[in-house]
Amino acid sequence: MKGVVLAGGTGSRLFPITRVTNKHLLPVHDKPMVFYPIQTLVNADIREILLVTGGNNAGDFLRLLGNGRDFGLKHIHYTYQEGEGGIAAALSLAEDFADGEPICVILGDNIIESNIRGAVESFTKQSHGAKILLKKVDDADRFGVAELRGDRVIGIEEKPRKPKSHYAVVGIYLYDSSVFQKIKRLKPSGRGELEITDVNNFYIDERALTFEILQGWWTDAGTFDSLLRANNLVAKTGANKMTDCVEESEARELVKGALR
Repeated sequence: MKGVVLAGGTGSRLFPITRVTNKHLLPVHDKPMVFYPIQTLVNADIREILLVTGGNNAGDFLRLLGNGRDFGLKHIHYTYQEGEGGIAAALSLAEDFADGEPICVILGDNIIESNIRGAVESFTKQSHGAKILLKKVDDADRFGVAELRGDRVIGIEEKPRKPKSHYAVVGIYLYDSSVFQKIKRLKPSGRGELEITDVNNFYIDERALTFEILQGWWTDAGTFDSLLRANNLVAKTGANKMTDCVEESEARELVKGALR
């Protein structure tokens, strides 16, 4: 499985600080924000990673990340999104990189406490389709919200005024190769964007979407309130885990090198 980190956008909800940098380069406790989603993929044993970015600060990602040595990687792929267009539009740029393989997509401002390796392994056992991760939250109207019936997701609404549940769709998605054909079927929403929620609803229509509840804490970091929350959560419980994960990934690479 390959991994895709979506780190474009203008970060308008964080103006004025994002007028001079990409929001995914802002610090969360002691590391740049983008480090956390990359580490999430690495912790799930995903080693082929594409970063999608855009705007005027794209070169800063290359200077910061290089080939991924901080994560025990030999190489990170990069691609550039011109203009805006939404999450699904950014994901469409990963089609050649995916090359028919399943992908794990994570938004660049999503920070989690736990490991998603179990969800990744579970998804690889599906013959086709998609898997999303859900988290029960108090402010579900800020996110895509899943309507559940038993063990099925029967619909997802994007930022509903009256959410049908408290289960937000975490910005981590697992897709088979048909995702890119589904993106090509999309029409811009009222916001003028290609919505990832519409992609997920295509999978629901095909009865091909599964879900898991994410364990541990989760937050995005796209607003001033959620950025503060992310800093506090990582400072309190995540910093040591992050360091341990980096050291663990480096150790795995050393073992692999010794066995070659």
